[in-house]
Amino acid sequence: MIVLGLTGSIGMGKSTTAKMFAEAGVPVHDSDETVHRLYAGKAAPLVEAAFPGTTVGGAVDRAKLGARVLGDAAALKRLEAIIHPLVRADADAFLAKHRNAGESIAVLDIPLLFETGGRNRVDKVVVVTAPAEVQRQRVLVRPGMTEEKLAAILAKQVPDAEKRRLADFVIETGQGMEAARAQVDAIIAELSGDRFGKAGS
Repeated sequence: MIVLGLTGSIGMGKSTTAKMFAEAGVPVHDSDETVHRLYAGKAAPLVEAAFPGTTVGGAVDRAKLGARVLGDAAALKRLEAIIHPLVRADADAFLAKHRNAGESIAVLDIPLLFETGGRNRVDKVVVVTAPAEVQRQRVLVRPGMTEEKLAAILAKQVPDAEKRRLADFVIETGQGMEAARAQVDAIIAELSGDRFGKAGS
């Protein structure tokens, strides 16, 4: 089974692209969705122990947790030390399940793939990109987003040009949904060919 890492900077269209892979029948593991699930389940008591008062009714209150960790590098590191291993274990179980089911390709949607050393967990990397102005327009319409917040987020992420340089595949989402979907289909076709011995992987 080929493990495809899907990543891209904020506002590049990664979530939409992940849905396209899923719609094409490729299993997709979504790191963000996994964190939401963990916050409502097994991560909640661990987060509460590290940051008392941040859970409500047995689930992490993201607003309360955010108030405690945002802007505090040490607190953020503590939180990541709790969450990252849980997300990784969830992803490993997902991959094992689909490998056993005989799937040819599976996608790990990892927003900070390069930033968190995720490159060594996948066989190929797909980077989702768009022109900087399109990215800016998409992000600034999000609730509560400002130019300052966007600049702070981008400062923490590997630059788009560097991600594209490191990618095995690049999907350009600035030309509309159908163009992006055609690129997704082309990648699936190429990797399916690889698996059956055309190019070896």
